[in-house]
Amino acid sequence: MDYHFYQQKFQEALDQISLKEFNELGLKISVETILESVALKIYKPEWSSDPHSPLGALSRIFFSIWVSGKTIEEGRLYYNIHALKLRELKGYTIESRRFAEDFRNKFIEYQKEWDNVSVKFGPLTLMQGWRELKTENLQRDIIKLSYSFLEISPIIDETLSHFKI
Repeated sequence: MDYHFYQQKFQEALDQISLKEFNELGLKISVETILESVALKIYKPEWSSDPHSPLGALSRIFFSIWVSGKTIEEGRLYYNIHALKLRELKGYTIESRRFAEDFRNKFIEYQKEWDNVSVKFGPLTLMQGWRELKTENLQRDIIKLSYSFLEISPIIDETLSHFKI
């Protein structure tokens, strides 16, 4: 896998995203190389147990778009929402399975707008899907998925509000 090529493409996609709407909702975006993958992650510091280091926090919720050597071989660009160790999230009493179920019940209204998406996972992966990986459309696809997440991100806040202490 050519990490430099994909890191550059993901960063170029991020550079084309108008951050105003994301900032208004408190969302942050980063591009990183992690676990032999290049990923764009969208998150809120408040969705983590460590707002100063949200992507490294033990407990966190984030949206990710990524490629790896395996996904490139498959010809797929993957995306998902992870909800990790929610019991550790300060200010909430969360049972992960119930949180996942509540989120998915709200997400179902938007599900048809997401390519090849499934919610048939354990509570750590709220949803996951993929798009065909075409390098000539990669930036456009990353941007489209990012804005699609922007639209559904309030579902996470709404779901979290039911578990607030």
